[in-house]
Amino acid sequence: MNNKNLFKVFLGGLVMFSVVFYSCTDLAVIATDSEFIELEGGAITADPADLLATNYNDLGSVTDQANIYSLSAHSSDEMIPPTRGVDWGDNGVWRTLHAHTWDPAHSYVLGAWNQLNERVFRCNRTLAASPDASQEAQARFLRAWYMHQVMDLFGVAPFRNVTDGVDVNPQVFTRTEAFNFIMDDLTAALPNLPVGGPAFDNTTATTAACNYLIAKMHLNRAVYTAGDPAGPYTFDGADMDAVIAAVDAITGDGYSLEADFYDLFNAAGNTETILASPTGSGNNRVRMTLHYSQNPSGWNGFTTLSDFYDKFDDGDIRKGLDATPDGSAFSGIGLGLLFGQQYNDDGTETIDSRTSLPLFFTRDVPLAGAGTDKGIRVMKYHPATVDNSKYVLMRYADAYLMKAEALMRKGETAQAMMMVNDLRDLRGAPDLASLDEAAMLDERGRELYWEGYRRTDLVRFSKFNDAWQEKPASESYRVLFPIPALALASNPNLTQNPGY
Repeated sequence: MNNKNLFKVFLGGLVMFSVVFYSCTDLAVIATDSEFIELEGGAITADPADLLATNYNDLGSVTDQANIYSLSAHSSDEMIPPTRGVDWGDNGVWRTLHAHTWDPAHSYVLGAWNQLNERVFRCNRTLAASPDASQEAQARFLRAWYMHQVMDLFGVAPFRNVTDGVDVNPQVFTRTEAFNFIMDDLTAALPNLPVGGPAFDNTTATTAACNYLIAKMHLNRAVYTAGDPAGPYTFDGADMDAVIAAVDAITGDGYSLEADFYDLFNAAGNTETILASPTGSGNNRVRMTLHYSQNPSGWNGFTTLSDFYDKFDDGDIRKGLDATPDGSAFSGIGLGLLFGQQYNDDGTETIDSRTSLPLFFTRDVPLAGAGTDKGIRVMKYHPATVDNSKYVLMRYADAYLMKAEALMRKGETAQAMMMVNDLRDLRGAPDLASLDEAAMLDERGRELYWEGYRRTDLVRFSKFNDAWQEKPASESYRVLFPIPALALASNPNLTQNPGY
């Protein structure tokens, strides 16, 4: 037998069990729910290219409607998960996210914690496998991407080296320590990443993707390093300058705003996609909101809220485009925010199979006891193109608005408003007469709805604990999610976030 050590991996405090058969022969290793690592002389013996491919495939986790995505979207004012009879009850997992009444035993809190920390560890594994300079830069970027989300959601970040044995509890970075660790990774990665211009199939790390995350980190640094996670936050001019410089670098790589808003989410090429998931697509985004009686049949789940819908001006293409029946598949389904009577591909009214009435999506939607027709649906990824699309993780409009916000926070409001109005002109919306924090937050919501940014934005603008439709004002400590109860039980280095 070679001088190898085999470890079961404990990720972020979660114990993962396995059944193992291992010997000096070629007997197979049989495992369930675990990661297995072979070490020789302190280095991983696996191929770093294969490990890096896994790191990229892991990006597909955010395309699910639960876990990571649910914590960011359902806890915000842009999405509501109504219970319709017994449908979408699920022991309250969705309702508690919207109402801000989650606790440390919430299954999606645990699911997001496990998924993200597992992915950080897998990047550690790649970095321990003697990667070349390019592979190392990509693994560092991906580790930063995953750890950033752990830090953002939970306020701490557990960390385990691949050489740590099962009896070693993961160390735990404070939020400030995690911020510095992530920035070190991004700084080290940037010089060795390729320069990649706009392309829909941008599914690997580039200088633009790295600069995007650098900008995101500096924009939120006031939040991540605040003495109280709920604020108040003090935005430093040097951080805002760093945001502007990072976004200018992305622009220098050839990115620009896309004239056709909905082409960003289908198979067409565009000028905005900085990073997309190589696995999965927006198919879950289609089915989780479409009605059972539409074609294709949806899951009749999540909707937006009428207050959010009312943030849009008429004529703003982001508010929605009517269906244009032309005989092609799924042409009866519109784009954007779907309100009112729905139609089939041939132009006839869609009938709700459960009520036998015309299917009319309503403005009103209660959190519990909702009818099948309640709520304005959201369609950025269209069923006619979703099978060929990539799920967009980073796009230029977000970076563009980060720069505008940074300018505004520096007091350069006129330039910031000019940028925002240029974007609104492109989207068919009238110019803003003035720009303040409330208007900037609303503009980010109009451009980026249901893309997974809203919770972080609401926290940064000190609006996350406000009351909105179907949600009373919530406690200030809920700007962070709790550390899952199972993680606390298995890692004594973890301490529960205040309030939980």
